[in-house]
Amino acid sequence: MTTTRETPVRLTQFAHGGGCACKIPPGELEDVLSGLAGPTTAASDSTLLVGLATGDDAAVVTLPAPAGGPAQAVVSTADFFTPVVDDPYDWGRVAAANALSDVYAMGGRPVLAVNLLAWPRDVLPFDLAREVLRGGFDIAAEAGCHVGGGHSVDDPEPKYGMAVTGLADPARLLRNDAGRPGMPLSLTKPLGLGVLNNRHKATGERFEQAVATMVALNRDASAAALEAGATCATDITGFGLLGHLHKLARASAVTAVVDTAAVPYLDGAREAVRDGYVSGGTRRNLEWVAPFTDFGDTDSATRLLLADAQTSGGLLVAGEVPGAPVVGELVPKGEHSLVLR
Repeated sequence: MTTTRETPVRLTQFAHGGGCACKIPPGELEDVLSGLAGPTTAASDSTLLVGLATGDDAAVVTLPAPAGGPAQAVVSTADFFTPVVDDPYDWGRVAAANALSDVYAMGGRPVLAVNLLAWPRDVLPFDLAREVLRGGFDIAAEAGCHVGGGHSVDDPEPKYGMAVTGLADPARLLRNDAGRPGMPLSLTKPLGLGVLNNRHKATGERFEQAVATMVALNRDASAAALEAGATCATDITGFGLLGHLHKLARASAVTAVVDTAAVPYLDGAREAVRDGYVSGGTRRNLEWVAPFTDFGDTDSATRLLLADAQTSGGLLVAGEVPGAPVVGELVPKGEHSLVLR
């Protein structure tokens, strides 16, 4: 479903890209992070449950257990990006849902967030920034997460997001290195957000189905995964399904087989690929995973959609989640980390 709505300012025109498609390419990022370690990142530190090593969705540290009380872990993450939609309130909601998602992807619950705002103060009016922040507050309130201030800078390009702190049971985390052969793969949101957002940026068309998908919290999906006994998951954002699944398979020392016919897509996604609305980030994702992937006879459009740079996408869970389609399985490690069938 598409609609056209007049807006006084098209925020997406003030950014070189949009949403999670603006991430630094995964290969370049891994080169930057390679070899970075210190006293607080060392694998020998038993209080650091999840750090740099596996490229997971958030960092996790354990807290000293109170006398007679349950153990707890702190989940910490940050996420921000340029406008993915023109409506400032919607952009705030999307950015907040996306930032909170990393906590849900670890099996945690967000408890406190602070805003991260970059704003071209001499170019864009502050009433638009207020709407962005209002959107973020509303999504955080829906999540039951406090918002306690934040940080802002004057910047030529608008950016917004949140740094989020959550709590989790250290014995019931969802990690990207806990996948094992025989586990099915469930996907909790359809793909296609990247190409629809790119079409929106280029044409001004509104895709209500994309906005509704992006602002939907991954809270219920995370809770359902934990209830089903899952221990392995990741959320699908800027590196696309293939990029995030490759990281999961690599961290878990398995091969992931994707049933391409079972993967759900948003209405209009294939048409957007057909019409050329594919971001550079999506193409870089596909290029990065290509050496590790057996594509079989998968057509080029499907490959692009599977690598599509999502913003506030769903969870990919190693396990069955009620209501979510099973899109593949983990098998013993083979020649490739990803196999498309």
